[in-house]
Formats: sequence, structure tokens, C-alpha cells
Amino acid sequence: MSVKQGLLALLAEEPMYGARLRSEFEARTGGTWPLNVGQVYTTLARLERDGLVEPVGGSDDEGRIAYRLTEAGRSEIESWWLTPVDRDSTPRDELVIKLALAVTSPGVDVQRVVQTQRTATLKHLRDLTRLKSRASDEPDAHDLAWLLVLENLLFAAEAEVRWLDHVESTLSRMPSATLRGARAAGSVAEDDAPRATAASKGGRS
Repeated sequence: MSVKQGLLALLAEEPMYGARLRSEFEARTGGTWPLNVGQVYTTLARLERDGLVEPVGGSDDEGRIAYRLTEAGRSEIESWWLTPVDRDSTPRDELVIKLALAVTSPGVDVQRVVQTQRTATLKHLRDLTRLKSRASDEPDAHDLAWLLVLENLLFAAEAEVRWLDHVESTLSRMPSATLRGARAAGSVAEDDAPRATAASKGGRS
């Protein structure tokens, strides 16, 4: 999801100006995706350029301009609701990359890296659980939106703990020589890269 789709979804309800769009966006996503007003207005300018939104009249006494969807904008958001999320464009997971590098980097205590992350993730999980326990038993629409976001974060944290347990278990079963070999292979590949580049340049000259 991009800020673009978020703003279009809000404007599908009624015209809004930038500051309200920002506050509505943050309220409905539980503050998990903070925006600044400049980012909102930059996105609105692009949406207007693309014919998806248009200003409603002039500015008010505070200089604010409300925007509404055009027919093209309404078609765009209706299409988005029914389009699956593209997992190919999901951001890279820093933890996965960090551990992949750790197991192939000399001198890194991978078990300690895993344990440190698990401690932090378990604390995050406890914090999320406390937040959920305070949620209303009969939430209104905005509370329900926040609860769904919260539960997604809970499931993700629980999955991360399970994956870290799996990583630690895998490492404990793996002979030390295998890990040393992987790290040595990484070092050799780094050392060979400049020579291979030099050789290819020499072959072309």
C-alpha cells in the first residue's frame, strides 16, 4: 500500500483537506504509519496532476483547500479494494538480511544475535498484548480498525519468535565447521571479486 491509496480511500467518503487527511490516516492505522502534512500535500498534488482528485472551491479562512475524488479517482480506489496485495513489492525484512549476513560473516556470534533479537521481540510482544487487553470489548469502527492493526502486529511478532526459535535450533544442529566454511567461502568470494574484475579488464584490453 502507498500513501496514494490511503488518501484516495479516505476521500472516497467525503472531501477533506490535508491536515484532516493526515489525522484520519494515522487514527485509522493506529499510528503505525505516521505522515507529515508535507507528504500529504505532495501526494495530493500528484493525484491532482493525474486527474484522480480535484480541489473543492477556494481556500478557507485558514488557507486550507479541501479535495474530492474525480470519477477516475473513484474508479481507481474501487479497483484497489479488489486487487490483491502484490507480495513481490513487499519491503525487504532487515532481520532476515541481518541473520543471513551474520551466518556468513567471520567473528559474528550468531547465537547471541538471535538471542538479543528474541529478547527484544518478546518485549514487543508483551507490550502489544497489554495494548490489546485494554481494547474495548465492543469497539466502534475506529477502535476496530486499530484492533485489527494491533492483532496483525501481534501475529507478526509471534511468527518472528517462532522463526528465531527455528534459526537457533538449526544453528545448534549445524556443525561448527559448516558455519566456518560458509564464512570462509564468503571471504574468498570477496577476495576473488577484485581479481576477477581486473582479469576481465585485462582480457578486454
